[in-house]
Amino acid sequence: MDIEVNSLADLPVVAQQLSDFAGSEKVFIFEGDMGAGKTTFIKNFCKHLGIEDVVSSPTYSIVNEYESPNGPVFHFDFYRIKDIREAYDLGYEEYFYGGGTCLIEWPERVEELLPENYIKVEINVVDENRRLFRLLKV
Repeated sequence: MDIEVNSLADLPVVAQQLSDFAGSEKVFIFEGDMGAGKTTFIKNFCKHLGIEDVVSSPTYSIVNEYESPNGPVFHFDFYRIKDIREAYDLGYEEYFYGGGTCLIEWPERVEELLPENYIKVEINVVDENRRLFRLLKV
């Protein structure tokens, strides 16, 4: 499913579309170049999930945990990990397979650890204000 976004004001609608598209799937990976808007979109998606806390990038902490009305939400940013062992040390299995919602930025750094099924969100920059979102079930 492809969705063109022309402004930040469109992101809540995309969050709803992603939720509808995902159905019961709880693991989401987000791919896109640096600055494509992954974290900005995740903030909107978390708001859609009912999270009232301030959502911020877990660039240094690797994972931020939030509570939603439907259970825990874990936001990962694997950009800074240097070795796959860091994901093991973090206890990735408990997060990825524990039943909570997982939102994963820079998934290519832990590709061999990802569950068999997940929702892939590709964010491509069209121009300064426009993005193309591609939603895929893997």
